[in-house]
Order: sequence, then structure tokens, then C-alpha cells
Amino acid sequence: MKYLLSLLSMLCVFAAQAADYTGPLLDAHLHYNDDAQSPHPIPDVLSRMQRNGVKAIVANSRPNDGTKNLAAAKEQTAKAGVTVIPFIRLYRNRADYDNWFRDETIYQMVLDELAKGTASGAYKGIGEFHLYESANANGAVAAKLMKLAEEKQLAVLAHVDDVAIDLLMAHAPKKTVKLIWAHTGIGGASAERVRGLMRKYPGLMGELSYRPGLTDSNGQLSSEWRALITEFPSRFMIGSDTWVNQRWLYYDDLMKGYRTWLGGLPLDVARKVAWENGASLFSLK
Repeated sequence: MKYLLSLLSMLCVFAAQAADYTGPLLDAHLHYNDDAQSPHPIPDVLSRMQRNGVKAIVANSRPNDGTKNLAAAKEQTAKAGVTVIPFIRLYRNRADYDNWFRDETIYQMVLDELAKGTASGAYKGIGEFHLYESANANGAVAAKLMKLAEEKQLAVLAHVDDVAIDLLMAHAPKKTVKLIWAHTGIGGASAERVRGLMRKYPGLMGELSYRPGLTDSNGQLSSEWRALITEFPSRFMIGSDTWVNQRWLYYDDLMKGYRTWLGGLPLDVARKVAWENGASLFSLK
């Protein structure tokens, strides 16, 4: 009898771990770049979102035309049940990746885009942008954009290291800017370092695509990341980061991977990471 009870307990634990999360997803890091639009037209990308239960996307693209095209496809996105949250990306072309933080024409482009908006309404954020050297967070345009984001209540999606987080936040005088940390640290900032930054900056959110050490060999959260996410359940989001076309081909697998480890979290925490944190940030119903 004792053996049977033990076996039953083990089976219950296994079943709980094996049950994928089934609720809605918000993709907080999606690109629809110029080179994706021919192989993956809007009906194709929306079908991928629809079959994976992705109900909202943070859309940004190189150049911003891809985001505008998604925002303009109101009838198609409504039919698919997908809300487009448009961000202004800082790249007109690949050359801008290495110079945007000091290029005044980039700042003017952001002002122009904000003035025009998109077919679905106003832009909700700036980014994704990259800083390959953390010191470039002190570039004149980087500093101006952080101040602008705080003033206009725009979120910022930044692909930066942990040092640059401190530098960028220093440019937001009130420290109220919502900074979404793409991948929650390039170069693998430790979970403890992420914890310290979360405590220091209440507006810091972590996006979890490509995050080293996030999951174990079974696709479940590693112990340190499970502890971190459960400590800060309102501070993390998921994303696809479709930066190259291959990521579109694996979109189903990416979302399945998220559903696997979300299923291993307490349901209230899973709901927050999967949907509610982003929905709250962008005032979605």
C-alpha cells in the first residue's frame, strides 16, 4: 500500500509537470523585417500566431514599414484575434545598428514616427535596439531617447548587457520608464545579477527569448530561474524574436517550448508571464 501511494504521488507530480499551459500568449518581442514579408506574408504570420494562441504581439521591424503593414491589416488581425502593439525601431537598414546611439537623424525619425502614428493608433514603445558596447548607452541620442520615452510614457525594448541597464536608466530622471530587457541579459548575466537589477528598478521587465540557462534538459525552468520568476511574477514576459526568417519556420516550436515550462509554474504565475504582465503594461483588455 505504501508503495502504491508513493507511485501515485510520483505520477501526480509527473502529470502536473507534463501539462502544458493552455492560456493566451503575448509575444513581447516580434520582428517583421523587410526580408520576411515575401516568404511570410501577413496571412502566413497571423496563422502561426492564431494556431499557437498568441493573442497580442509587440511588433517592430527594420525598417518600420513591416510594423505599419501589420497595424494596417486591421480586418485580418481582428479575424485572427491578434492585437498589434507597434514599436518604433531605430533601424532604417543594417548600418544603423552600430551608430544609432549618436545619430541625430535617428532621433528625428522617432519624432516623425510618433507624430504620424500607425493605422491602428499610436506607437507604444521604442526598440528593439542593440548596444554592442555598454558605454554607448551614454551616446547623445541614446540619452535623449530614454528621456523621451519617460516623458511620452513609451516602453523601451533594449538588447543590452547588465552594465548598460544602469547607464540607460540613469538618463530617465524619474526612473519611471518601462524598460523591457530583451533576453534578460546578453552574455548571460547571472540570475542573481538580474535579481539585483529587478529590485533596483521597479520599471524593469525581462523578456526571455534566447536566455541562457533558462531551462533544463527536460524543457522545464532551471531551479534558479524558477525561483527568480516566482519571486518577481509580474516582471517577465515571453517573446519569439523573429530576427531572421528561420525563426518564423520554428515559431510553433518556440511557443510550444514556452507552454511546456509555463505549465510547470503555479497557474497564477504562468498567466502573468504568458499574458497578464504584457496586457497590463499595454492596457489590453
